[in-house]
Amino acid sequence: MARLRRRHALALLGGGLLARPALAQSRTIVDSAKRSVSLPAKVDRVFVAGPPASVLAYVLAPDAMVGWVRSPSPSEKEFLAPPARDLPETGRLTGRGGTVNLERLVASKPDLVLDFGSTTETYVSLADQVQSQTGIPYVLIDGRFAETTASLRLAADVLGRPQRGAELSAYASKTFATVDAMLARIPADRRPRVYLARGREGLETGARGSINTEIIERVGAINVVEGLGHRGNIATVSMEQLIAWQPQVVVTLDRAFFEGLKAMPTWNQVLAVREDKVFLAPSLPWGWIDAPPSLNRLIGLRWLLQTFYPAEAKLDMRADAREFYDLFYGVTPSATQLDRLLGGAAH
Repeated sequence: MARLRRRHALALLGGGLLARPALAQSRTIVDSAKRSVSLPAKVDRVFVAGPPASVLAYVLAPDAMVGWVRSPSPSEKEFLAPPARDLPETGRLTGRGGTVNLERLVASKPDLVLDFGSTTETYVSLADQVQSQTGIPYVLIDGRFAETTASLRLAADVLGRPQRGAELSAYASKTFATVDAMLARIPADRRPRVYLARGREGLETGARGSINTEIIERVGAINVVEGLGHRGNIATVSMEQLIAWQPQVVVTLDRAFFEGLKAMPTWNQVLAVREDKVFLAPSLPWGWIDAPPSLNRLIGLRWLLQTFYPAEAKLDMRADAREFYDLFYGVTPSATQLDRLLGGAAH
């Protein structure tokens, strides 16, 4: 699958395009893939390569974005600040469903392309070829959750926003420290076995170790999805496998699945369903668990602590959400908006 995605991405490089004339450059950075990239002294226009990079660019430098990978919906815009929320759709360079060709990229006149996520050979090759053929600097930032603090600082340096990067990385460090302090008090036998349900049927999930479930594992829970022959990928599982795993808690990203669960009688054979331990994760403007796996997951850490360990956590999720949205997204949710965000009670 990775090879297929790579071939698709590199196919976008065809067409005999001439490289854009190089801009005057005055500084060199080393990105997360250990690539030396020359950048202009001031970055005014940023093209985001994929959804995780959209979040990263928005929280650090919304005024520099040239557009969104996908235009935000009205319900998403409600939790985004103007004028960035009304930027045009530019499409995506990376991952499944890439839609950008190089003519469109060059026409947007960015100072750099920013990607946030994997730094494997596939993405390095794409970055090098796009940069070579367009003359536009292409920076890769490590999207692994464990690297969040360092990646925030590096991205902020790239974008020329070091003070903003320091502020957000301090929040990230404090959040991870909160998680670690709480887990130190919770014995292994109190940590739940969890299944992440994706899609309308709930049978798409993240295998143990995947970027989609690392947040669940980061709060000490046990991802029940194993033995699929692969590690670190999205997988479709059978109902029989799920019943055999018997998760104690199900977390879902999909409202249609959450609301339709009672009409799926087979799911009553799952312990979490019988004990009303199915939770709908908040999802606006981005998911708190995934969708995309980016900085939006920081508030998801606190939500999972409260969901999995309510007696120990005793967090004020309304206050925590308000603080996070104000700091990261530049909006302060109203009481009504918080009610909607936090409405995913056990089902």
